[in-house]
Amino acid sequence: MPLSDLRTAFAGRLLTEPADTAPFLTDWRRKWTGRALAVVQPDTAGDVAAVVRWCHAQRVAVVAQGGNTGLSGGATPDDSGRAVVLSTARLNRVRAIDPVGNTLTAEAGVTLQQVQDAAQEAGRLFPLSLAAQGTCTIGGNLATNAGGVQVLRYGNARALCLGLEVVTAGGEVWDGLRALRKDNTGYDLRDLYIGSEGSLGVITAAVLQLFPRPAAQLVAFVAVPSPAAALALLSLAQSQLGAALTAFELISDTCLALVERHVPAARRPLADASPWYVLIELSDARSEAEASAQLESLLEAALEAGHASDAALSASVAQFRSLWALREDISESQGAEGPAIKHDIALPIAQIPGFIESTDALISRYFPGLRLVVFGHLGDGNLHYNLSPPAGGMGRAAFAALEAPVNHLVHDAVHAHGGSISAEHGLGLLRRDESARYKSGVELQLMHAIKRALDPLNLMNPGKLLAPDSNP
Repeated sequence: MPLSDLRTAFAGRLLTEPADTAPFLTDWRRKWTGRALAVVQPDTAGDVAAVVRWCHAQRVAVVAQGGNTGLSGGATPDDSGRAVVLSTARLNRVRAIDPVGNTLTAEAGVTLQQVQDAAQEAGRLFPLSLAAQGTCTIGGNLATNAGGVQVLRYGNARALCLGLEVVTAGGEVWDGLRALRKDNTGYDLRDLYIGSEGSLGVITAAVLQLFPRPAAQLVAFVAVPSPAAALALLSLAQSQLGAALTAFELISDTCLALVERHVPAARRPLADASPWYVLIELSDARSEAEASAQLESLLEAALEAGHASDAALSASVAQFRSLWALREDISESQGAEGPAIKHDIALPIAQIPGFIESTDALISRYFPGLRLVVFGHLGDGNLHYNLSPPAGGMGRAAFAALEAPVNHLVHDAVHAHGGSISAEHGLGLLRRDESARYKSGVELQLMHAIKRALDPLNLMNPGKLLAPDSNP
């Protein structure tokens, strides 16, 4: 296969030596490792198009990759060695910022942190916030329709994107970089590519929506007796705070104990332990004094109603960050504890207490001893329902053997409660076949029809999100 022709087709880097390509061939969780013909890092959208045209002519698969922080194997090539990994690392420019129109145009390889910083320098806010924001890229965020901790107030990545620039499966550049909030001129191509995990084309740039910076941000760490009480507190917070309620996170005491054990700087903010906690963030208030008064009024009402038993309120930036760290350090703390079985699920918010109660009981019955590590974005219905081995330990092989039956149990429960088995991490390889179990035949037919129409040769990230089409 003439890689020399590929080398002359585009400006950027072509990596073929094993030592150079290795970092791009294993996913962040080190669960999947593949092989590739080469790794390419084009300089511009035009160069991306040239690479895709070469791959199209040679019938070579294209696996787009941003920061390689995904959790579902969606950016890792298979082991055939016939794919090109297309890294967007050199598509790293913020092209434009419009403070008046509240938009920012960034290339796909710009990290989420860089977008946030650029918005802040312009006196604006880009609210998408993830634990991996220093490494994950805007292209990857959009390809997986990332969520994060502020979906309750601002929506997920899809809601924060106004326009896209995309290289199609045939190697053409679609310029849809329109900074418009209203554009009723046909099919919404933007929404086809957002959340498609690189299976339809390669996102190369995006117009992102910005917001005014809040005058104040406060957070409260609140002890609650149960998920049902947390739900009642959420309803109360929505009625009292309205749009100023930015985040509402649910945390079990098991999660807090893991953070306390594995993060030396972590300190419990409340004197007495509670089975559950919520983290409430308030922003967009006109002043810090007003924000504090609003949050204190909410907490007083919650304590009086029995929805909460204690609370700690941030009084400084340092306290704000330390309280948020208790939530953000859960995943790494569970990883430090050992292997985990993870579920990124979405449920109707009203169903979450019942789901937790009934599914906990099923886990206890069929898989006794496993520790439940449950936390998530209660405000938007996204729950991370994770499991760790028993406190006394379990062999890795024995624990790994439980993953498939545990997944089956949890996902059946999610489906029974009207939920989705992937809220914000995407399907990739991890949940591809599981997802197909719960989708109707009509839904799968429509998805395969879109794939065939936009990628008839099945070269764009094949085998991810959708299983091979049995009816080409």
